[in-house]
Amino acid sequence: MPLLEGTDGVEKMSKSLGNYIGIAEAPQEIFGKLMRVSDELMWRYLELLSFEPMARINEKKREVAGGANPREVKFAFALEIVERFHGRAAAVRAGEEFNSRFRDGALPSEMPEVTLSAPPGGMPIAQLLRQAELAPSATEANRLIEQGGVRVDGERVAERTLVLAKGAAYVVQVGKRKVARVTLS
Repeated sequence: MPLLEGTDGVEKMSKSLGNYIGIAEAPQEIFGKLMRVSDELMWRYLELLSFEPMARINEKKREVAGGANPREVKFAFALEIVERFHGRAAAVRAGEEFNSRFRDGALPSEMPEVTLSAPPGGMPIAQLLRQAELAPSATEANRLIEQGGVRVDGERVAERTLVLAKGAAYVVQVGKRKVARVTLS
């Protein structure tokens, strides 16, 4: 029997590791967690959990490799899973809420607040992302920066050499879903 990786894409899915998607969770929570799964891991989830035939999943892989947006595949999969456990109406509502909350890069009204202790010269952006748990490692943080997926106070971070000053607060966003207000003390 195959082992399903958790939402972190590293460890097995486990409630104790905090990388799980519970079938009894609210539809919006399940939907959001599935949308946060990496594009690479999405294929594994589809292969193991979707009722779609493998031929159709492989066709979707080819479409994405040819330039189609993987978000559309992930969105349809999230609808399928939420519908399976909570019904069609709940799945549609969760999808609509997800789209309305994260349309056009809008930030959520409430976000986690993190305070980090920074050295006197400030903190490199990759280290901040890792310590604020917005990226699992500095290597992944640098990859996200290089791909243009990191914003500080609404501005895209272009250089991974960016150092943020101590004694200030920043709204740091990774992708569309991960966001936190980070204070460097």
